[in-house]
Formats: sequence, C-alpha cells, structure tokens
Amino acid sequence: MKVVKFGGTSLASGSQVKKVIKIIAADKKRRVVVVSAPGKRFSEDTKITDLLLQLAENDIQKKDNTKLRQQIIQRYQDIADDFGLGPDITNELTEYLKKIETGKYPSEAFFRAALAAQGEHMSAWLITKLFQASGLKARNLTPEQIGLLVSSRPGQAQVLPRSYAKIAQTKLNEDEIVVFPGFYGVTKEGWINTFARGGSDITGSILARGFASELYENFTDVDTIYSVDPHLVKDPAAITKMSYREMRELSYAGFGVFNDEAILPAIEGQIPINVKNTNDPEKKGTMIVPASQIHRKSKITGIASSDKFSALFIHSYLVNRQVGFSLKVLQILADLNISYEHMPSGIDDITIIFAKDQLTNGRKEQLTQRVKDEIKPDTLEWKNDYSIIMVVGEGLVNRVGAIAGIVDPLKDKGISLTMVNQGSSEISIMLGVRPSEEKKAVEAIYDANFKDGKPIVKNQ
Repeated sequence: MKVVKFGGTSLASGSQVKKVIKIIAADKKRRVVVVSAPGKRFSEDTKITDLLLQLAENDIQKKDNTKLRQQIIQRYQDIADDFGLGPDITNELTEYLKKIETGKYPSEAFFRAALAAQGEHMSAWLITKLFQASGLKARNLTPEQIGLLVSSRPGQAQVLPRSYAKIAQTKLNEDEIVVFPGFYGVTKEGWINTFARGGSDITGSILARGFASELYENFTDVDTIYSVDPHLVKDPAAITKMSYREMRELSYAGFGVFNDEAILPAIEGQIPINVKNTNDPEKKGTMIVPASQIHRKSKITGIASSDKFSALFIHSYLVNRQVGFSLKVLQILADLNISYEHMPSGIDDITIIFAKDQLTNGRKEQLTQRVKDEIKPDTLEWKNDYSIIMVVGEGLVNRVGAIAGIVDPLKDKGISLTMVNQGSSEISIMLGVRPSEEKKAVEAIYDANFKDGKPIVKNQ
C-alpha cells in the first residue's frame, strides 16, 4: 500500500485534479491520498490558505467577509465546474465555512489555525466527490476520525506518538481510496491545530508511518529534486537518490521541496519517499532512502542557502575558562522562549544564529538587554542580515580535503566567510556569508564540484 500526497499546485484547478485522478487510477496500491489546499493557478494568484488567513483577520476585526468568502468558495466551484458539478456541491461548503467562522475557540490563535485548516478540509471533501464522480471508490476521512492527535501550540503542532497506533487501527475497505486533508490534526481537547506551513508533507509522512506503507509518494510540480536551486544555477544536476539525513539538512537550509520536519515520521518508520511531478508522473523523480542505501563516489549531493537568519556575536575574554558561561546564555533563551539554530564558539566568543522569526514581538530587544545585564560581555553585536549556505553529501564522510574543496573556490572569487562549521555527522558543512554574496558563493561551490549536470568524481 502507498500513501500519496498532492501539493497545492497539483490541485489548483480542475485540469490539474484530472491529472491527479489518472495518477491514482494508474496504481491500485495508491490507497491513501493526502491533499493540500488549492494553490496558485498563475503567478499573481493567491493561495487558498492565504485567503483563509485573511478571512480570519477580517473576522477578528469584525469586517464584512461576504466577498472574500465568496472568492474562496468560487475557487472550489471553478474546480467542480470542470467536472460538470453544479453549485449545490459548494453551497454545502459555504454553510460549513460560516459554521467554522462562528464557532467558539480558546484563543484568537486557535481561531486562525481552525480557519487556515479549512483549505485542506474542504479540498479533501471536494476531491472525494470528484473521485466518486470519476468512478473511483473513495471515502473522506478526517484527523478527528482516525485519531491524529497533535500538541497544543497554535500553528506549530507536533504529532503525539499515540496517534500512530490509532492510525494503524483504521480499517481500509477493499479497493477503497481514502482521501485525507493535510496540514492539521486535533488536540486532545478537540481543537483544530495546524502544523507549520508545508504541513501537508508532514501529514503524508505521519500517515505513511501509521499505515506502515511500502512507499510515500510526494507529488509536486518538479521532475526531481535538484542539487541546487535552479533560480541560482542554470540547469543544475538532478538528484536521483538521496538519504533521509541529506534531505533533512538541505530542507532546513532552504530547499523548498520539503518542510525540514516533514520527513521525520517517515524516517522513524523507515518508509522510502519518492518525490515526483504531477505533470509528468512517468518520470522516476527522486528517491529518499536510508543512508545504508547510498554509496556516493562524489563529495557533494546538494547545496542549499537561505538569508532567513540573524546572528548575535558575544565576545568575552577567556570564555573557555568561564564555567557555566554557555549555560547562562541558554537559560536566558529558555526564559524568553527563543530557540536557536547554531552556536559556534571560540576561546573568547560565541556566535548564536537564530531564524529571524524567533526574534519578533520584542524578544530581540529583551534578549539583548538580558545578555548585557547578566553576561556582561566585552562586545555584543547583532548581524541582522545573515546568510547560511549548507553543503551536504554522504560522500563528505571521511573525505580528505572536503572543506578545502568547498572553501577554496570562495577564496578564489574573493568571497569572505563569517563562519565555517562541520556537523558532527560529517555529511554537512555550514558556511556563513553576507547576503549580498550568497548567490555568488553558491555558484562558485557548484561550479567547482559539478560539471555538465553531474557531480565531479575525484579520488580520495
């Protein structure tokens, strides 16, 4: 049995949904289908989830939502029209959405989460109807029905371990296709709560583990995962197979194919993942598998980069001899509910790297003041625009001169590094650069390690 997830672009229009139906009908093992909310149909279009979040804000501010609600429902009606289904099918969605809007919630944050989740909920409901109208035996199931329980931080849900046993107990009827909404689960108190954006990938991974599926197919709008962002490098090398941990490292640092949390349940269940293109489903795509199935002759699998970071530089002489220095810093972060990404250090300094979204609502200012008051550093400096480049590959393990082959091309291009750090797993090397030099640095590393769309293979 296979779990299959379709992203927003795969469900943005009736013509796209027809492709989805062909894909499901082509393989009887595709029994569990996870759907996203309809995405953009063209570059200037707006995703349904963004429209729903605006709907929530308007409700909170007590603005008239009639036109916005109609705009949302019309997107679903446009899809239904391609299948010859009349307005009766979306009238029910209109009443349902109004019911969600007028419900009672423990906080505005939970209200936003409940509204945001409705894109997937309504998508699953409609896709089930369209499957049935196309002759497929389909049934819609929801997180409430199968017991997909999540934690209670609004908009940052994490699956509760007991969910997997509940999912495993869900009975699938013979030759039946189950259509399931992505992006959300329910708390033990019964409130709807969403995962981070990109959460439909997380749902697919959870169900793949819960149902112990033989494969998790993730359909998107690209033929494969590439070794680098095609917007940065023209015609980059395709990755036909990669390890779970390579994907995790690259997703974290900016790869847009997967949310970096999304594959954790699949890893825990050792479920292989196949990333494929809805628009060209016959292509093999990229397989994501355990590291034991990877045998690299080249050093580098992929290069990712992001400018979503800020860095706090703390300089204090003889940091290495100050017992409890790092503990004091970590305690301040814990008190302010701030998580950090990395903390490279030297004998006299520590640099703490944060995702920028951790420093909102005055927390940056509070952190600065508390470090000044409690740590009393000789120097405290913020680098508000900070880019990280992550160079990843199973072939980096035990490779002589691995860092030189990555850093030397930057030196040749006159690019200065603000940080170099190799992960303990040895499959990743992290570089800090100025945002203005991020693209140039990625190009330099790629050109030194890839040629003609393939990685360069050198002897140890």
